[in-house]
Amino acid sequence: MSKKDPRLERAGVSGFNKPKRTPKHPKKSHIVVAKEGDKIKTIRFGQQGASTAGKPKAGESDKMKKKRASFKARHRANIKKGKMSAAYWANRAKW
Repeated sequence: MSKKDPRLERAGVSGFNKPKRTPKHPKKSHIVVAKEGDKIKTIRFGQQGASTAGKPKAGESDKMKKKRASFKARHRANIKKGKMSAAYWANRAKW
């Protein structure tokens, strides 16, 4: 196999389409090097410090359920754009 793509090393991720937390970044909480076909793109996404906890938890509050539903509704069009959009990755990793 050829040498590892420099974009992966610069972003510090283990591979394409593998999101990683970025706790030291001032604004964005995650980074991913997205690859779809021949297109490769580094995407930073997610609000740093947002109180979203991944998948719904057992006994999750109604407020959190509504917050999650609102995010998905508000960003539905962008999430549908697929792997090359930040909304897609935020939906997968944070919501």
